[in-house]
Amino acid sequence: VQLQASGGGLVQAGGSLRLSCAASGCTFVMSYMGWFRQAPGKEREFVAAIRWSGGSTYLADSVKGRFTISRDNAKNTMFLQINSLKPEDTAVYYCAAAQAPYLIRSEDQYEYWGQGTLVTVSS
Repeated sequence: VQLQASGGGLVQAGGSLRLSCAASGCTFVMSYMGWFRQAPGKEREFVAAIRWSGGSTYLADSVKGRFTISRDNAKNTMFLQINSLKPEDTAVYYCAAAQAPYLIRSEDQYEYWGQGTLVTVSS
């Protein structure tokens, strides 16, 4: 499975962005896809995940109400809509895919990773 993240950029606080993650290859092995982020000087953290079949979603408490995860099965693409951006949202956002995770919020459960897309929020 190959993952290609896109959509990052520089945005002012309060603005919005839509990140995309296009999957290719043996996508039939994916059961969950997720977004993680790594801020400067910090460890990578879970942001959101979605079950590929069924569409159940999971969000980190810190982003509930502002972030929305979705997917387009026909296009093998996952999205992360980010609203009301804050400077603390500045990070590299990575998309990932897992075959059979038992801890959806743990990055160790994800076998496939995209290259990351940088989101910078100015105050």
